[in-house]
Amino acid sequence: MSEKERLTGSGNASRPGSLSAPGDLSRPGDLSRPGNASGAGNASRPGSLSAPGSLSGPPGAAVTALAGPVTVEDGRITAGTGAPGESLAEFAVRHGLKPSAARPPVFTYLRQLWQRRHFIVGFATARNVAMYTEARLGQLWQVLTPLLNAAVYFLIFGELLHTNRGVPNYVPFLVTGVFVFNFTQRSFIIASRVIHDSLPLIRALHFPRACLPLGYVIIELQQLLLSFTVLIVIVLAFGEPLTWYWLLVIPALLLQTVFNVGAGLVLARWGAGFDDVSQLLPFIVRTWMYASGVLFSIQALSLLKSSNFLANHPHITYLLQINPAAVYITLVRNGLLQSQRLSMPGAAPYNARLCALYRNFPDNPQHLYYSANCHPTISTSELWLYGAGWAVVAIVVGFFVFWRAETRYGRG
Repeated sequence: MSEKERLTGSGNASRPGSLSAPGDLSRPGDLSRPGNASGAGNASRPGSLSAPGSLSGPPGAAVTALAGPVTVEDGRITAGTGAPGESLAEFAVRHGLKPSAARPPVFTYLRQLWQRRHFIVGFATARNVAMYTEARLGQLWQVLTPLLNAAVYFLIFGELLHTNRGVPNYVPFLVTGVFVFNFTQRSFIIASRVIHDSLPLIRALHFPRACLPLGYVIIELQQLLLSFTVLIVIVLAFGEPLTWYWLLVIPALLLQTVFNVGAGLVLARWGAGFDDVSQLLPFIVRTWMYASGVLFSIQALSLLKSSNFLANHPHITYLLQINPAAVYITLVRNGLLQSQRLSMPGAAPYNARLCALYRNFPDNPQHLYYSANCHPTISTSELWLYGAGWAVVAIVVGFFVFWRAETRYGRG
């Protein structure tokens, strides 16, 4: 190409091979003042490169003073301080320059996330407080929304469709399932559109983009913990005792939070590229809720004589019970509700006669706890293993899926 290019100001550092940053290079070729290439120079001096992060090298590395015009032809330096025929990439490497929009290595990225942990928590708390500021009841809606959903489910599924058959203390059972699943449901739906909703912030500031889905999962966790104050009142009001088993709720919720973060990172990556993800996801999550034992006990339903499908297909029952939502819901229920621990199949020695009474007469209150004398589809220890496994797989896969597209978020 015969046309010659000169390095001018207002360069785009995100373009591969670009050596300029948002700075002032209004006078061609003036890079001669040492210190003006460090990212903290004086922008009022014509020709100085003074914008933050413009031509700064790695920590401890000095940028060589450059003098004279630098002329580029066909991507190679033909005049100036660079070696004749040297490419811009080679020139950048020799002077310790790096593209500002380059994807950092994995461990560097993790370190950046850790360094911004206070920003993530502060961002989540501020968004949480501001979310319901325009509503009259304010933060109460964080509790009222899942509580009203539980009331509707109890009326439709518990009273009209009798999905409470064979489940002792159904109201705490139902409310616990609704609150815990709502945590995952909202985390998924919000994460799927977090990149699009945060475009102004992404384009204005440089930070690891994983801060956004992570911050929104923390928002939902804060709302869940607030909802648990109401849940505990309901649990105690319906006769469930306060025991040391309640401490098991803490690791169960931690595993669920890790799982939500990992899956949220995947959904954030997909949602950034396809708007249809956020439109389709509510229908998928709603179907997932019906298959995760939020409204009924999967194990109890598989034992009842009237439920021929699950009773005749134990493999399907097993798959339903090991899906992540069902695992975390069951772990929290077993921690909070003594009625669930005592009635869980396998909690008592197998007794064919008592198990048969439960299978044939589940509506008899005297038979509700005989389900413990039936063979379990899955044990409590297996549930903890699946809970830990889902969390580890989700966070590892989610992190790498999201990290690989780090430089593409916010491009439009």
